[in-house]
Amino acid sequence: MADKILAVLEQRERSLKKVSFEAASVALILANQLGMQAEAVVVGNDINNLNEISKYGISKLTHLKHELLLNYSPSAYSDTLASFAKETDAQILIFPNTAMGVDLAPRIAVKLNAGIVMDCMKLEIKDKDVIATRPVYAGKALIEVKLNSQTKIFTVRPNVFKPQLVNSASTQVEVKQVENPNLKTRVTAFKKSEGKLDVAEADIIVSGGRGMKGPENFHLIEELAEVLGGAVGASRAVVDAGWRPHREQVGQTGKTVSPSLYIACGISGAIQHLAGMSSSKYIVAINKDKDAPIFNVADYGIAGDVFEILPALTEEIRKIKS
Repeated sequence: MADKILAVLEQRERSLKKVSFEAASVALILANQLGMQAEAVVVGNDINNLNEISKYGISKLTHLKHELLLNYSPSAYSDTLASFAKETDAQILIFPNTAMGVDLAPRIAVKLNAGIVMDCMKLEIKDKDVIATRPVYAGKALIEVKLNSQTKIFTVRPNVFKPQLVNSASTQVEVKQVENPNLKTRVTAFKKSEGKLDVAEADIIVSGGRGMKGPENFHLIEELAEVLGGAVGASRAVVDAGWRPHREQVGQTGKTVSPSLYIACGISGAIQHLAGMSSSKYIVAINKDKDAPIFNVADYGIAGDVFEILPALTEEIRKIKS
């Protein structure tokens, strides 16, 4: 068995994303326990903060570079990374379980004939095998999975594996120019919500459901999220009704989140929504129905009128912070 674990990093607009450091930390922890070497790879063009990876104990980072690879391309990224994994004989690959990772990792698994476990919430070593824990049945249960394939791929849920700083020597950064990338598909531009956090990466999320009664009332959610320095989330019903954009949807058909604090406002707690946020460290539920399912998973619950509670809560937090 080869001795290399490869963390596949993500970049956006020439900067490594926070989830990259989480994947790097996971790779290093597994490598230390298995007696292997942890390295990292990223595809892009002229990435600004590559040296930051040295804080997380990665000995070597390879930057696969081409001017046309600044933005994600499923065909080009999968071909480029699969070829690199074969060249380096990497036996374990770690991806962030982001929108890009969920699309990219299975493509590479096919090219490498690798086993894959998606959305891992825990990775541990038992008898020199990696045992992955992931949710099943819409988050109602957890299952432990062991891969028997020679090459193994795991995607790790954002905000579950916290980046761990390591005192180590600087990382060796190697830049390799990619020749003739396979650009069957190509992202030409991103439309970005200025100043808004991505719920998939936010440490605090304030979400609203049908109990908010209409899009005109979501300013209460936005104000609480702003004072907490968090992101705005929404249930599927809210998104389907056109009150909020799909990028804010939390749940089985939206984004899976694991923030330190999740505040559910006017959300009853359908199983599809719980599947996307039940791994949050602390859950606060605000709902006028004291029997709502959301209270079964909440660490703290307030049974009352969300339109009275949210302004009062926001004002009190403002006072504390000032």
